[in-house]
Amino acid sequence: MKNLRDKLLSRGAASLSDKELLAVLVDSSSDGRDAQQIAEGLLSACGSLQGVVRSELSRLRMVEGIGVRRAERLVVAAEIGRRVSAVSDTEVTCVSTDADVVRLMRPLMESMSHEECWVLYLTSSNRLIERQRVSQGGVQATVVDHRLIVKRALELLSTQIILVHNHPSGAAEPSPADKTLTQKVADAAALFDIRLLDHVIISREGNFSFRREHLL
Repeated sequence: MKNLRDKLLSRGAASLSDKELLAVLVDSSSDGRDAQQIAEGLLSACGSLQGVVRSELSRLRMVEGIGVRRAERLVVAAEIGRRVSAVSDTEVTCVSTDADVVRLMRPLMESMSHEECWVLYLTSSNRLIERQRVSQGGVQATVVDHRLIVKRALELLSTQIILVHNHPSGAAEPSPADKTLTQKVADAAALFDIRLLDHVIISREGNFSFRREHLL
């Protein structure tokens, strides 16, 4: 570990490989275990550094050599990263493309194990007024009330809205229910001269934009 710490001090954390970063996190002088071997086993068990970050504490603690204390350290480090990323992305004030939507919402949604639906409320010039969770469901579905979405838009004097939800398991392709929801919200909003700009689905495999695919 001395060589690894020297590398960290002289060249910075960006110079460390995924295994080396994990080794620094899981290192402990209390039990004499080889930190790099533990890190290698952790990557093998979770598939990748991204897999480690997305894993829950209960799973991490069962990996050989990890235990409760190391698992706690890993989930705290992952949560710090998520929060910093989320704060940075809230600086997005203008939402013009589906790429803006993904940049704003992916840090919040990609690690969720359940499905959630959010709405971005915008001005006529695409300035973000508010983002609000409108539904929280299970692994494969969530129930959304289109009337509440429109009601909040009227309260905020928002003239444009964007639907965003995640697919925690599977691809980002929309289901028949997703398409039905999109049409219901678009029709309800149109009654009050509010435009549904897009419906973006975010998954671990990618993202899907109804607007980009000419479905809106």
